Amino acid sequence: MSRLNEHQSRILTTHTGSLPRPDSLSALLFARMTKQPYDAATLQSEMTAAVAATIRQQLDVGIDIVSDGEQSKTSFQLYATERLGGIEPIAPQLGVYRTRENIAFPTFYINGEHSGSQRSRWACTGPLTYANLEPLKRDLENLKAGLNGVDPVDVFMPSVSPSSCAGTMENRYYKSDEEHVEAVAEVMRVEYETIVAAGFCVQIDDPRLAMHYMLAPEESVADARKWAARRIEILNHALRNVPEDRVRHHTCYGINMGPRTSDMEMKDLADLIVKIKAKYYSFEMSNPRHEHEWRVWENVKLPAGKVLMPGCITHSSVIVEHPELVAERILKIAKIVGRENVIASTDCGFASTLNPKHRPEVEPEIVWEKFRSLRDGARIATKELWR
Repeated sequence: MSRLNEHQSRILTTHTGSLPRPDSLSALLFARMTKQPYDAATLQSEMTAAVAATIRQQLDVGIDIVSDGEQSKTSFQLYATERLGGIEPIAPQLGVYRTRENIAFPTFYINGEHSGSQRSRWACTGPLTYANLEPLKRDLENLKAGLNGVDPVDVFMPSVSPSSCAGTMENRYYKSDEEHVEAVAEVMRVEYETIVAAGFCVQIDDPRLAMHYMLAPEESVADARKWAARRIEILNHALRNVPEDRVRHHTCYGINMGPRTSDMEMKDLADLIVKIKAKYYSFEMSNPRHEHEWRVWENVKLPAGKVLMPGCITHSSVIVEHPELVAERILKIAKIVGRENVIASTDCGFASTLNPKHRPEVEPEIVWEKFRSLRDGARIATKELWR
């Protein structure tokens, strides 16, 4: 049972969902994704075991609010292609999308590639439906099984936002992109409601909200804000039947380690984010491009009853943050919005790559050490804020 009211007496810790998975599980998921032979029973067994192991690992390093680590998912958004009807695989177009980032740094981004610039391998070709509930049911069963014998403060499961989900596919059926994302929202509503009905918080993974400006070099900040405001309206409609206090919203700028000079600034997003029908708001605040943005909350009023989950450790560097630095990050924002309105989190996820030929950007041994710093920093901040 949730003990989230503990955030009123200490700084709790959480993260954004995806966590390192065993190499053997990554290999099986990669084989399934690339249509290579694999043993389905072995995959199921490894997924179940990996969820239980990652829950215990989270608790061992001091994470209060845990997830299944997205152990079963090929990515935070492409997993939806296994579940939705009305879509089909396509041969991607040649080249990559031109974005502000790869235009500015063509040498760094070889062939222009970075998070969000790849051409789609899927298309919406008919009416969208939530056609396959089995993977969701399996994930919920694995999460429940993994919680046997442990007692975290709370548990959440990530689910892709309508905007990020729509961005994975070409629209070849609906009359407009807006009609397309509205249809995506209506089918993803099934997943949001099912997760909460199972007793967990649902986290809406919505990097597209913050990344749209970078991905659309022809648009101004005003254009991007208008786009974001409409997508928030659509998301809120999809969440209409979900209690606000069981919703977390996460946005970020992708997982790439890059210059990041094209990221939309939080001063242009924060007032929109707090309109989302969620109680908890997760965002990047610990990489050098965004660490100064805690000051945004001096000018943007956090609505009553809402909680910020700023990133206090980052996925965009292999440096392990010192606990005292983590504590400083927590203290800065807590002294603006109130100590009871802050939960310490991560900038983004740490899922290891599925490709057996490539090591993850941040090795698991570093990920878990970062989490220990998050834990220790939260304890330092708690002593300061509740002394």
